[in-house]
Amino acid sequence: MTFLIVNGLSSRYSSSKGPVYAVDDVDFELNPGESIGIAGESACGKSTLGLSLIRMLSGGTAQGTITFDGDSILDMDESVFNDEYRWKKISMIFQGAMNSLDPVFTINEQFIEVLKQHNFEGDSKQLILDAMNSVHLEEHVLKKYPHELSGGMKQRVIIAMALLLKPKFVIADEPTTALDVLIQAQIINLLKSLKKDGMSIMLITHDLAVLSEIADKIGIMYGGQMVEFGSSEEIYKNPKHPYTQGLLESIPTLKGNIPKYIKGIPPSLLDAPTQCRFIDRCPLAIEKCKELPPKFKTKTGYVRCWLYEDEK
Repeated sequence: MTFLIVNGLSSRYSSSKGPVYAVDDVDFELNPGESIGIAGESACGKSTLGLSLIRMLSGGTAQGTITFDGDSILDMDESVFNDEYRWKKISMIFQGAMNSLDPVFTINEQFIEVLKQHNFEGDSKQLILDAMNSVHLEEHVLKKYPHELSGGMKQRVIIAMALLLKPKFVIADEPTTALDVLIQAQIINLLKSLKKDGMSIMLITHDLAVLSEIADKIGIMYGGQMVEFGSSEEIYKNPKHPYTQGLLESIPTLKGNIPKYIKGIPPSLLDAPTQCRFIDRCPLAIEKCKELPPKFKTKTGYVRCWLYEDEK
């Protein structure tokens, strides 16, 4: 049974220059126990997609349909969503999470504050210890202040906070940013362990190599749209969209290939283009690319590219 269905999700921010079309017409589905990776360049809409799912768009609005466990969560009253869904069924590890710990409170005090915010009633001590154990942190860490912890420990504390109320689905936004490679490996192994235990994860990252370790499905974001979506195997072995192909060609391999880069810059999200958003950077652009492409079905998902019109 599909437990998360996103259909036609579009998110907008207001700005002094007009609306910012941060996420536009995104579709995907996820089954219980499956994990999804979201990849793309900076400012392509990855983080906004995650924030839309947990209804934490500051200064923005989301439209479309998000169905979680059969409930349409965008139609819920905010108090109902906060009491029954946020952190209990869906939680998030925020980008730049290591800087979100309050320097004047101990780790234990900050865990308790999270529980208060979500109206938890019960044995908070055991719940906190369970969360700490899940990320391989010892009990004495609870007495420490953030400045007494290493970067990797602080990141694991943030992950433990996201796991505190045992959600079914965790959105991890760049959880390995600013960490050295050894700590990155520890965090990735931790996420793999959580996935193995049955938790569904949305991993948002620039690093396609990292996604190969965790994701069952992958969505490639560009210019606010999901330009390609499918199984990890199909995305890595048979990428269809020229942008996806360019991302994969930018990754160095052990075979010693010379990484390539994608020329140009991403489009502005202030105006919704009426043509393919990758047209100015695409080496395979054709005349029809001056029209906005619909979603053409692939073996395991879809691709937004006129090159596959005849395969629909």
